[in-house]
Amino acid sequence: MQNLIPGVHVSSPALLSFDQSIELRAFLLRRESGNLLVYSTASLATDAPRVEELGGVARHYLGHEHEAAYGHAEVAAQFGAPLFCHESERATVSETCPVEGTFAERHRLDDDFEVIPIPGHTSGSTAFLWNTGQHRCLFSADTVYIRDGEWIAALLGSSDRQAYIASLELVRELDFDVLLPWTASRGGPWDAMTDKADARRRIDAIIDRLRRGDDH
Repeated sequence: MQNLIPGVHVSSPALLSFDQSIELRAFLLRRESGNLLVYSTASLATDAPRVEELGGVARHYLGHEHEAAYGHAEVAAQFGAPLFCHESERATVSETCPVEGTFAERHRLDDDFEVIPIPGHTSGSTAFLWNTGQHRCLFSADTVYIRDGEWIAALLGSSDRQAYIASLELVRELDFDVLLPWTASRGGPWDAMTDKADARRRIDAIIDRLRRGDDH
């Protein structure tokens, strides 16, 4: 695992099974009250020794049900990490690994980590906002991801366009300066330092495209 900014470690990249142009990453958040793992990838098995050196995993959070296909059973086996996901996706995620707990509403874990449901990409898509003390990191899963340096959406045939737009309007108002999605273009930038004006401009562009009928 690579140290990205103080407190945030990123996994080795893995490839999306059905699109080799897309890389996946998970993030370990080092916290005094217990480390959190956000997202899941098959590369976590390789990163396991380093994760243990960094203090293991107290809780594992999925941003949406699609991550369940990428290594989270191994996370449970290797780290004994209880898994949390949105309640609307518990049945799907449980097909791969037991779910310890679910959530449906926006809430905080301690005073630094916020769980923010953002339905649209899937019914249980969720963002996580972590205040490191120096940065405010937004983990946006696939709701906002990075392709060739551009912030885009991932509207699927099963996605809810209007719910997606409403969720992006919520995300646009969040206070964050680092974007850390689950997916990004292979070999391209996969994280983004930002500010309020830049984030608003980029998210507004996504909303405009979705309103026009585009899928990104």
